[in-house]
Amino acid sequence: MTALQGNMQPTYELEFERPLIRLEKQIEELEASMRAGGVDIGPEIRRLRESHTAMLRKIYEGLGPWNTVKVARHPGRPQTGDYLRLMFKEFTELHGDRHYGDDPAMITGFGRLGSHKVMLIAHQKGKDTKQRIACNFGMAHPEGYRKALLKMKLAEKFNVPVVTLIDTPGAYPGIGAEERGQAEAIAVNLREMSRLRVPIVSVIIGEGGSGGALGIGVSDRTAMMQYAWYSVISPEACAAILWKTGAEAEKAAEALKITAADNLKSGTVDEVIEEPLGGAHRNPAVAADRLEKWITQTIRELKRFKIENLMEKRFEKLRGLGDVTEAAGSRQT
Repeated sequence: MTALQGNMQPTYELEFERPLIRLEKQIEELEASMRAGGVDIGPEIRRLRESHTAMLRKIYEGLGPWNTVKVARHPGRPQTGDYLRLMFKEFTELHGDRHYGDDPAMITGFGRLGSHKVMLIAHQKGKDTKQRIACNFGMAHPEGYRKALLKMKLAEKFNVPVVTLIDTPGAYPGIGAEERGQAEAIAVNLREMSRLRVPIVSVIIGEGGSGGALGIGVSDRTAMMQYAWYSVISPEACAAILWKTGAEAEKAAEALKITAADNLKSGTVDEVIEEPLGGAHRNPAVAADRLEKWITQTIRELKRFKIENLMEKRFEKLRGLGDVTEAAGSRQT
């Protein structure tokens, strides 16, 4: 992205944003000319800015599922590390699972969010190539999920709410991960989170892929950022299974109903957190402010309930995921 209105973005172009980028460059050139002592073209710049805002709104109001996936994967989109910097105070990271090792794809630690002390459990993808390789592109190994559970149990011991930020294409499916019990680690997390005796709040901030997302996603309240995606499988993997080629990912994204609006409609999530116009990558500070407000308000509400009632509702919510009611006479024989 180019810079506009003081918001510096990484050099990265989404195909559907190219008309916007050309307009941004035109505005920057006119501003540079005026700063150099040229003719006053303020009215023309204002007109172009209004056109830019209108175009941005039109594009993002009509954003389809596959383009939503592209926005969720934008390199400039704020990740866990950005939200730590923008939202949390006094954060102390905790490492290791006391079983195998420390997984950098999963960040855990105590911190202060507004007036609340919380335990943060979050995926981390990494910002550049070196970080992404170190974090395995946000795909946690079983030690990552065991590390997460160990820290949740620590939060339970000290009666501290748990906040999870989900941003993963899925749990790592490699041979080593399977040998160390990837499926078992995620299954144990589902069971233990369902009966954890503290409030749990989860937010899908980018990608929410399959069991990798669910492994830290059992909660009392679940929200999605507006341009995140959440699904049982990634569009590419779904396309590879159904059509034997990843080239049909766009068709798969449509069929999977992966957008925030789709998940809200199906009841998979409880709320959608609105992002700044044009996505969180255009204004991470505003996105972080909205995310912080939702989390702190939700924790405040959950603290009013008896923990036994929270646990019962949480378990019922988990058991109800995927329930389907078939209309009478709709079954084909």
